[in-house]
Amino acid sequence: MGPYIKANGLAKKEMEAALKNGLMEQNTTVTPFHPPNLPFLGEWKNNKAEGKGVFKHVDGDIFDGEWKEDKANGYGEYKHKNGALYRGYWKDDLQHGDGEETWTDGSMYKGQYHLGKKHGKGEYNWHDGSSYSGEWKNNKISGKGVYKWLDGRSYSGDWLDNNMHGQGKYNWKDGRFYEGMYLNDKKHGYGVYQWVDGRCYVGCW
Repeated sequence: MGPYIKANGLAKKEMEAALKNGLMEQNTTVTPFHPPNLPFLGEWKNNKAEGKGVFKHVDGDIFDGEWKEDKANGYGEYKHKNGALYRGYWKDDLQHGDGEETWTDGSMYKGQYHLGKKHGKGEYNWHDGSSYSGEWKNNKISGKGVYKWLDGRSYSGDWLDNNMHGQGKYNWKDGRFYEGMYLNDKKHGYGVYQWVDGRCYVGCW
């Protein structure tokens, strides 16, 4: 879902106007009975959102969590108008640290983020039953990890930019397997392919 918070621009001007008109008191916690159509309900410091607060964007998205210097920093929950939800940590309006993201189709990601992108270790479960558990880099499957398909196939090994790339082992549900090198999602280099009846090929691809 990428960068979430939209506290700058029009919304920020609305907040400043509310302060100027005496509708909100800075450096205090705003009461739940805030005037309608104001985007922020929470704590202020030096005329900026600081502490805990709820931000309601004009498009219907809602952020409820911790703030620092008018930006989401710390733990918070972001509810998208389409039903998607992120729970986790933030840094300067970007997902950063441990978090969990869910979508309305049942898909879910739980793991690490870096400046708004999946980065580090994490597990993604798709709505069709397939899953990946392992390393990510810049929102892509990269590093070492295990991918499992709904039909029983699995791959455990190296990845690069969402492709099997490097050393790995691919298993089929019927017992066949290939163990060896991959290049851009294809067998490439030295490897071993073994059939269920015991026959095998050892060599280059």
